[in-house]
Amino acid sequence: MKHGFRVMDSDMHVVEPADLWQRYLEPRWREQAPVGSTLGPRDISVLVAGAPPNRAGTATEKWNRALAAHMGPREQDYAFAARRGWDGVSQLEAMDREGIDVAVLFPSRGLFVLGFDSAEVAGKEGLDPEFAAALARAYNEWLHELCAPDRQRLLAAAMVAPHDVGSAVAETRRCVTELGMKAIFLLPGWVGGRPWHHPDYDPLWGECERLGIPAVFHGGGPDHLPNDFGVGFRESLMMWHTFSHCLGPMSAFVSLAGGGVFDRFPRLRVGLLEANCSWAPWLVHRLEDQYEDYVGRHEISLARDPQQVFRENCFVSIEADEKPARHYVAEFGDRNVAFSTDYPHPDSKFPLAVERFLTLPLPDETKRRILWDNCARLYGIDA
Repeated sequence: MKHGFRVMDSDMHVVEPADLWQRYLEPRWREQAPVGSTLGPRDISVLVAGAPPNRAGTATEKWNRALAAHMGPREQDYAFAARRGWDGVSQLEAMDREGIDVAVLFPSRGLFVLGFDSAEVAGKEGLDPEFAAALARAYNEWLHELCAPDRQRLLAAAMVAPHDVGSAVAETRRCVTELGMKAIFLLPGWVGGRPWHHPDYDPLWGECERLGIPAVFHGGGPDHLPNDFGVGFRESLMMWHTFSHCLGPMSAFVSLAGGGVFDRFPRLRVGLLEANCSWAPWLVHRLEDQYEDYVGRHEISLARDPQQVFRENCFVSIEADEKPARHYVAEFGDRNVAFSTDYPHPDSKFPLAVERFLTLPLPDETKRRILWDNCARLYGIDA
């Protein structure tokens, strides 16, 4: 609770131990286990064993050192968590310091490990689909244990690997029905050349709809998937980050909405997180305009227009200091925007994220919906 507002963080991050996959991977895959880098107390990079030289993991040594240096100046804000090894108790302490009642947890190193195309397409530079599925299962087992200190406050988004859709469906079902997780997480980039509206993914969307959980798209680090919109900017954290985290979820929305996924699965909820919300009035307008121009030529006819789909099926997240969000609220209202802190990543405003959000020029009732109600609807949590 913060200044009378209940707060749910739609996108709080964990910091996985460097040896997570070495400890939790099934024995047959242990020799290929990803290894986390430890250049600094909040180093979240990882090298994926078995990848070719200079292609392993998500970044070069230069990138890792730049990221570690970028995190350095604010380490005192996170020292309490680093001392505890970023465990579940430290997550709760961070939430208490920020004024967060409930948080849905997303990966850090886990944003990177699946950032490779399928080996069936990319050969030695890709991931074996069975290995990709094993990476996701290991992460989910670890995350479930991390939430043990308080499963009412610490909620989890499961990692699933789209490299094999059948395995992704099975892991989605397991994580929800056996581990109590509240969503699945996907990188926006395409695997195997399949856009998200490809019918191969229909069993996954159908399972999410049946289980009543959202599919959440969240950008990661520089990866080797098509649709890494930061390609060409990897020498600059600032320029790469400007593109990557926003354009990936935007492309996922265009694929899902324009490709008729919400016609086939009208109750499917989708989160487009850590991408801001202020882009939506322009992009949704443009997609709708293009739909009107081209439907009946090469495009399918949709049961609902893109704007209606966006309003009814999609959720976006707001940054703590996102002043242009007022234009989003003016265009689309305040019913599908969820608050996030991005703790403990470099651009997080922790421990003042909620304080800064509350200074935005938005009505209190809108703030109340963004801080709690919308996030609860996204994740199917009883308010």
